[in-house]
Amino acid sequence: MSASLDCLYSFRRCPYAMRARLGILFAGLQVELREVTLKNKPAQMLAISPKGTVPVLQLVDGTVIEESRDIIVWALEQQDPQGLLDATILPQANALIEQNDNEFKYWLDRYKYADRHVDMTQTEYRQRGEGFLQVLEALLNRNAYLLGEAPSIADIGIMPFVRQFAHVDRDVFSQLPYPNLQRWLQHWLEYPLFLQTMVKLPVWQGGDDVVVFPARS
Repeated sequence: MSASLDCLYSFRRCPYAMRARLGILFAGLQVELREVTLKNKPAQMLAISPKGTVPVLQLVDGTVIEESRDIIVWALEQQDPQGLLDATILPQANALIEQNDNEFKYWLDRYKYADRHVDMTQTEYRQRGEGFLQVLEALLNRNAYLLGEAPSIADIGIMPFVRQFAHVDRDVFSQLPYPNLQRWLQHWLEYPLFLQTMVKLPVWQGGDDVVVFPARS
């Protein structure tokens, strides 16, 4: 770990790690990023976080932050130039993220891996997940973003999971009756900070050179 940088263990395609990286980018911070493979987790990560899930952030002072939402809040509390932690909408943002992380993620996992969950069909799992999509669609019928005309922690906390839902079957998602949600998702998929979030990096191994995220210009 670089003596001058906090260190983020991440996995590019994990939606939890995605939103942690987005939080760091929106805060304008830099970290050392260690891209891991979940099939061969590095001993250095397991030593600080035995639960073995990403993201994990180790601060220079040794503090370990193991939850993606906590990493986002930590980053934005350092600096929040776009006001993603707007106190006037924070309770509503937190409630939406809770619904995403508990209710929607449950159905998303079963929709994505329907062959492992045979109690219902994939279509039925998708339809259960659409309950949350309908909530988001109604919000986006009023605003460009979930809670207003500017991004909030709700947008960056939820978007990676909607992205994953859409990618289970893109043709099906494109036919669903959620035009505002589809527009919002496409906007985020083209958003410069999200594109920066998804830059491919080699898997980290001990002894590798430090990878600074985002890269120094």
